[in-house]
Amino acid sequence: MPGLHPWELVPLVLIALLIFGPKKLPELGSSIGKTIKEFQKSMREVTEKPDEQPTQPPQVATTARPELSAPTLSAPTPASTGPTPNQPPV
Repeated sequence: MPGLHPWELVPLVLIALLIFGPKKLPELGSSIGKTIKEFQKSMREVTEKPDEQPTQPPQVATTARPELSAPTLSAPTPASTGPTPNQPPV
């Protein structure tokens, strides 16, 4: 039969008592128990939450990448009212 029986647990407890000592053994058992409870809680949350997932996919921001967009041409702003030395009068 599978599982641990009391006569199988006694040697395990004695070995743990020899390795960890009588002061650390209750702390070790407590921390293992807390770890198991947290694991079970997280597993319950995972199995109970699939219905609460959003039905719409997340929105992706659509911004134009500068290297892919067409160059923009802007009208030159004249610095003065007269022609510049490099340009002929209009």
